[in-house]
Amino acid sequence: MCKNHGIAYKGTGEVELMEIDYPKLALGDRKCEHGVILKIVASNICGSDQHMVRGRTTAEKGLILGHEITGEVIECGRDVEFIKKGDMVSVPFNVACGRCVNCKKGLTNICLNVNGDRPGGAYGYVDMGGWIGGQAEYVMIPYADFNLLKFPDKDQAMEKILDLTMLTDIFPTGFHGAVMAGVTAGSVVYIAGAGPVGLACASSCQLLGAAVVIVGDMNKARLAHARSFGCETIDLTNGIPVEEQIAMIVGIPEVDCFVDCVGFEANGHGASAGEEMPAIVLNQAMAITKAGGSIGIPGLYVTEDPGAKEEAAKQGSLKIRFGLGWAKSHSFHTGQTPTMKYNRQLMNAILHDKVDIAKAVNAEVISLQDAPRGYEEFDTGVAKKFVIDPHGMIAS
Repeated sequence: MCKNHGIAYKGTGEVELMEIDYPKLALGDRKCEHGVILKIVASNICGSDQHMVRGRTTAEKGLILGHEITGEVIECGRDVEFIKKGDMVSVPFNVACGRCVNCKKGLTNICLNVNGDRPGGAYGYVDMGGWIGGQAEYVMIPYADFNLLKFPDKDQAMEKILDLTMLTDIFPTGFHGAVMAGVTAGSVVYIAGAGPVGLACASSCQLLGAAVVIVGDMNKARLAHARSFGCETIDLTNGIPVEEQIAMIVGIPEVDCFVDCVGFEANGHGASAGEEMPAIVLNQAMAITKAGGSIGIPGLYVTEDPGAKEEAAKQGSLKIRFGLGWAKSHSFHTGQTPTMKYNRQLMNAILHDKVDIAKAVNAEVISLQDAPRGYEEFDTGVAKKFVIDPHGMIAS
């Protein structure tokens, strides 16, 4: 029997590579004949993982992390019909049954059958159904025929693997935020946050034909990387109000579309610099988005935040100026991304050289053994997206 190793959350600020069970085609005590076992080719570290590692969720110690999974099928259950052994596939981070009313409507982010506590499931994530994560050597994927996106050619896939591994989450999430914000040809867009999701969103806005893509952050290295592929940037540490900086770029202090790629671990700037302000991005969105505009919110907000400074925020209750959004007839679009809504089209964009998403997010390959260092470095705010290569398949 092959051994398996994975990255486990061990407590606030700590992850560890440990030996774990080799996956079985099973769900508890019953066989999972609709599942497959993957040899993992790439599994990425996500900012959402960092929320757990920082102790900002109710994640339990021992959770095997990793929801961004790309791999090769090495075993198929009896009922798997269209996915074959040897296929190279992308795994949507959403675990979805394909049978419930939400899945049938394309809302695979809120599947009703994969999580006993609430709608929606995900690999290696707190409160998302207990599915074992994919920052490992091998993993089991259920409902394989429905969930998996097969790459047309394995050799071509390996040539573009750094781009294709972004299809599991970060690229569709950035693209979803842009689509939900109404980005189209000629749009002026503001993206809050120059982390990997914000950079993926910026690249998505360019793909969608936006005229001006503005990215705001306090991290100078990340802003410099955003400029490297054609974005305008706003440095939130310079003391100039965001509205004024936008006016310096486009002539007026507002934008057509706003995308929140920060989420609940937001900090103030200007007079509030260094102060944790979980609602600041949402309030900023309503202030600078034009009347009738849309606000996409792929940034993560949680129902429980044990590390919050305010008691209300610990229960996910934030102080937002909703009356302003109502007065300006804003549309708000929240929630996890239904990855399958976008991943096939975005795969084609990658395979036909329409986008360089790995370059946009500055992907860097590391080994599974080096993943704890990747977590530590990522937490410092480096302008990188770490791609874990468990079997040395990318480096070779």
